Amino acid sequence: MEAATDFTMWALFARATITVKIVMIMLMAASVWCWAVIIDKIRQYRRARAEADVFDQLFWSGDPLDALFDKIGTSPTGQSQKIFAAGMLEWRRSHRQDGGLIAGAQARIDRSMDVAIAKEVGRLQKGLPVLATVGSTAPFVGLFGTVWGIMNAFIEIAEQQNTNLAVVAPGIAEALLATGLGLLAAIPAVIFYNKLSADSDRIVAGYEAFADEFATILSRQLDS
Repeated sequence: MEAATDFTMWALFARATITVKIVMIMLMAASVWCWAVIIDKIRQYRRARAEADVFDQLFWSGDPLDALFDKIGTSPTGQSQKIFAAGMLEWRRSHRQDGGLIAGAQARIDRSMDVAIAKEVGRLQKGLPVLATVGSTAPFVGLFGTVWGIMNAFIEIAEQQNTNLAVVAPGIAEALLATGLGLLAAIPAVIFYNKLSADSDRIVAGYEAFADEFATILSRQLDS
């Protein structure tokens, strides 16, 4: 009787059928995975914004672009620096030995920076599909566990031929726990997916704006 009236989460999990237990374990693992992605993305975006601010100050400090490129090198670690390095590297490759420019330099510089931006977009958005998948599927996985648990609860009621609330309540509570875990995994996943997607879009927009400004500066030098 004491075990039957124990409604702690562990007791509900322990009494659940093997199918519902598997569903609960999957949902708890998905929740942990989501929070790992969320924490990692928050840290990554914070570093990206800080790096972009620092490099923006260096870029607009008035120092020659060649000197800045020589300082950061061809393989920098910062995202903004990689975009700048891609443009400058193509800029230098577009010069002939006599100092003239190879035709189509502007288009090649733009493509080089676009490729660098695309790589950074891939890094920024890595892991976000996990949040989208969990956010959209976890409630249904939890609902499956609930339906399965309620089905078994009614089977047990039929076998015992007893509809007393003390008999019905534990089985229903075990089944509803699966839905609760599904929502517990899905709600943070959806909220942070929307927030992190917006943050990623803002960071990428900053990269694209920088690339456009840098391309304009190089275009002026090409025309001169």
